[in-house]
Amino acid sequence: MTPADTGGVVTHNVLPVGPSTHPGGGGASRGYRRSMDNNRPPVGPDDGLEFVPDPAAKEHALGQFATYLNPQKVRVLRAAGLDMIEAQRSGPWVWDLDGRRFLDCFTSAGSFNVGRRNARVVAAARAALDRLDHGNFLLCSREKAELASKLAEITPGDLSCTMFGTGGGEAIDFAIKLARGATGRPRIVSTVNGYHGHTGFALSANGRAAFRQPFEPLMPEFVQVPFGDPDTLAAAVDEHTAAVLLEPVQGEGGIVVPPPGYLAAARTVCDRAGALLILDEIQTGLGRTGRWWASEHFGVVPDIMATAKSLGGSLVPISATVFTEDLREFLIPNPFIHLSTFGGSDLACAVALEVIAVMEETDLVAHAAAMGERLFAGLGALAAAHPDVIADVRGLGLMNGVEYAEDSMGPRMSYHLARHGVLAVYSGNQPAVMRLMPSLVIDPAEVDFLLEALERAINDLVAGAGPEEPTPARPRRRPARPAPAPAA
Repeated sequence: MTPADTGGVVTHNVLPVGPSTHPGGGGASRGYRRSMDNNRPPVGPDDGLEFVPDPAAKEHALGQFATYLNPQKVRVLRAAGLDMIEAQRSGPWVWDLDGRRFLDCFTSAGSFNVGRRNARVVAAARAALDRLDHGNFLLCSREKAELASKLAEITPGDLSCTMFGTGGGEAIDFAIKLARGATGRPRIVSTVNGYHGHTGFALSANGRAAFRQPFEPLMPEFVQVPFGDPDTLAAAVDEHTAAVLLEPVQGEGGIVVPPPGYLAAARTVCDRAGALLILDEIQTGLGRTGRWWASEHFGVVPDIMATAKSLGGSLVPISATVFTEDLREFLIPNPFIHLSTFGGSDLACAVALEVIAVMEETDLVAHAAAMGERLFAGLGALAAAHPDVIADVRGLGLMNGVEYAEDSMGPRMSYHLARHGVLAVYSGNQPAVMRLMPSLVIDPAEVDFLLEALERAINDLVAGAGPEEPTPARPRRRPARPAPAPAA
């Protein structure tokens, strides 16, 4: 997709190269401009190592993971060059236990917007640990109240009430429960290739059949329609529909930006039928697209909005479902109808408040927009130079997708990018699409590092390079257990 106006949304424009606007201050790069061959693990203080590389310990950890958790996950990650054990994390970077350094462009599906182990957020977490714990979930909480008040301030429109949880799936579960409870209607309409989590209601709304089918029958009255087609959406919404559930930009579906007017049409369809609009901003929110919330690009305000991931600042699990005061009326006679032991813990709320403060005080959202434009300009140049490899580039802010010419290129490019110091993962629902979602604290030199790594990885791909490793022997699934002692 070329830079275009999408219903009032300028997806990306070319940004001239200029001084760093890195929110860390001073306008200086962190000094990672040089290219990198990850076949040769870096050593020495110039590489920022704060630990002793230990390849043997890494292999031991991978072996334990294969034995006690999931051997196939280890095989898949090894084939993609992503069989790393994270040892050190800082800003947009992560170090493997064997000493290799990576620019993290997966960020746990957009969970590290303020960077990994942001110094201010870490300090806030330590201070909270000195005086708080999770808190008694049944009681009122000062930290919960302060964070809910702040979310009411920064979320769009008249969203003003919050229910806390621990993760995105829980946030979506409550959003669906609230929609059904408040409307008295059963049906939820979501989209093909949409992604909303793996828990009960959220899984039923998931747009990928492979996630749903092993667990069917799931919840009834869930319908999926194609993303971006307002006519099909309108036909699916009627007097039985409680809510329409959408991602403003599909993430797992391949960084799909909706066509002009689509979200506005969805708002109109819901209003006409008396249904609610739920926007899943779990990946797209908190500055990821160059606005606080992706819905702001489209001028659409939902009735219910879910956020999670980066709200925890890379340190704690927390999610929030934010909704209107009118919808809160359903909870007045039912104050204990949805409970979460660890949802919005006092510790997590203290951390989340500091995350928002960091974003506000460093103007991180504007920085993300500027770095997104710089990255998109470079991606466009790469696409023009390699039309046999790159079929499309698209996105908003620092939520970008590179669509390769065929599905197999996604996993292969993950492998080649890892060799050049970039951690990037292809989309689960669209393996031809590589998601590039670095931390929003990335600076211009680091954007250029990513673009150079992409160029080198494409050259390796075209040259036919690839993993060369024998199929490993399958490890024993569980350790041998001692024989029982003979009966006395």
